[in-house]
Amino acid sequence: MAQGFQRHQRVAGQIKREIAELIRDSGVDSGANAPLTMLTVTDCEVSRDLAHARIFYSVLNASEQPVAEQWLNEAAGYLRGELGHRMRLRIVPQLTFIFDNSIEQGMQMDALIRAVREQDGDEDDPSDESDPIDTDGRH
Repeated sequence: MAQGFQRHQRVAGQIKREIAELIRDSGVDSGANAPLTMLTVTDCEVSRDLAHARIFYSVLNASEQPVAEQWLNEAAGYLRGELGHRMRLRIVPQLTFIFDNSIEQGMQMDALIRAVREQDGDEDDPSDESDPIDTDGRH
């Protein structure tokens, strides 16, 4: 068998692209007559038998996560049907949507690092006299 992506991995990539397009085209509403800000499909994992797909998503505004979760769960049947038409799979996977908070965690980590740098002072200051190069040009 050749190296590379197995079929379930290729199907997962295609499902990710199709679901993202379907969500974008559907105009997901936050309930306040305003669209959700940046509902993003971050990843998709499909079982080897193609029976189940776990779709990971994120939203830019964390307060919109419950609305996004409710909408995705209610639209799962519709999205699965559309996948069946678009992908022509013999078995269309059951869709399970899972909130992916890795982007939010990354932003929190970045903020913590920035706060520590500010607390320690600007270490990247070019006028810093603690240059590791000796006067003869050696390190």
